[in-house]
Amino acid sequence: MASPLWQAVLGEIEVTIPRASFATWFKNTTLVKSDGQEVVIGVPNVFTKRQLEEKYQSLLEQTLHKNGLQPEKITFTIHQETQLQKDGRTNEPAPVETTQKRQTGQQRQTDWSVKPKSRSNTSNLNSKYTFDNFVVGAGNELAYAASQAIVKNPGEKYNPLFIYSGVGLGKTHLIQAIGNEMFRKNPDICIECITSERFTKEFIASTLQKKTFSDKYRSADVLIVDDMQFIAGKEKTEEEFFHTFNALHQANKQIIISSDQPPNSIPTLEERLRSRFEWGMTADIQPPDLETRMAIIQSKAHQHQTNIPGDVSEYLATHIRSNIRELEGALTKVLAHCEMSGQTPSIPVVEQVLGSSQSKRHRLTQKQIVEKTARYFNVTPHEIMSARREKTVSQPRQISMYLLRNELHLSFPAVAKAVGRKDHTTAIHSVSKIEQSIAEDASMRQTVQQVKEQLYA
Repeated sequence: MASPLWQAVLGEIEVTIPRASFATWFKNTTLVKSDGQEVVIGVPNVFTKRQLEEKYQSLLEQTLHKNGLQPEKITFTIHQETQLQKDGRTNEPAPVETTQKRQTGQQRQTDWSVKPKSRSNTSNLNSKYTFDNFVVGAGNELAYAASQAIVKNPGEKYNPLFIYSGVGLGKTHLIQAIGNEMFRKNPDICIECITSERFTKEFIASTLQKKTFSDKYRSADVLIVDDMQFIAGKEKTEEEFFHTFNALHQANKQIIISSDQPPNSIPTLEERLRSRFEWGMTADIQPPDLETRMAIIQSKAHQHQTNIPGDVSEYLATHIRSNIRELEGALTKVLAHCEMSGQTPSIPVVEQVLGSSQSKRHRLTQKQIVEKTARYFNVTPHEIMSARREKTVSQPRQISMYLLRNELHLSFPAVAKAVGRKDHTTAIHSVSKIEQSIAEDASMRQTVQQVKEQLYA
């Protein structure tokens, strides 16, 4: 349990920096040691350590001083307790799980006990996809939390788990991480991981051996299906998957699905499948914000056993915003160039390697954010700067303040000044309100994302 002192420090930091920044860098820290000479802070991994040292050292010093500590130095250490806290693990071995659920008046039981290994128990899982190297931010925290929950209670907590997002945002990583973590806890569990396209091809090829095909997937403890949207419109395959889904769900086996759209937006998908996909938990993954993109870069660099300076990771994260796949590809290209040329990663090297398509991309100004937000909502910048309180004006003003804070990382007084406000508490309230709306309201998330796209168009 965190000490009262550290809880107070974290509480103050949480209201000072953007929510995503706090979740990414501070949420899984702990106070290891505190005396008059030194404060030692436990962190879960090396890139969190590096980020806190490079970017948040001053903030930590100030916050510790406010809470009565004035250490001569602050030290960060990779600490086992914080790693376990992040993963939701304990030091106890994973128990054999038996779950029970009542449905239609009958008792059902799922047996997760050891069974003979008649074939590969983790079909098509890629071991590189784990929770350890999945970077959590504001855009994916719901999907991540749901994934952790079903690892602890497979077939019971959220069944099915349906994760959707655009291309290259990490849904394949996350659903495979679930499978890998389940296998780590119970090596005898039978997991089938497959794309809907491959499911279709196997089904077509099994014309003479349909029972063998059906038994393969209906005997799984966990079924993971990636890119489910491709099954839509294939009537025979949809029917087969419908019966497979029913058999697994009836047996309380865990079903995990990913798609590029939510169930109610997949065209030509059978209604009976659509309704079943919505039985459990549906979670989306949004494009990562700047802090999360920086964390992804540091995580990837750590996997390459390479150090990326903070200004370089910020430069890459600022200029490559579309998806994680493109971001990781750009970093890999830069690191490969540095390895072959003997250079150290730097902004000039990034500009040289990636070329003008990334390096020349314009940087936003405060004026551009206000003007483009106003244009999106069909109001004028003058109205945003005015004292008008109608929702048609106040909401664009609040979104402008949110974007000024999150895209340009302005202080709250600077945010307030940019929209003609003298009191910075107005900015604090507005940013907090939009953050809460984004977390709770899908339409607000979509609106803010569309405004962001206009900013960088």
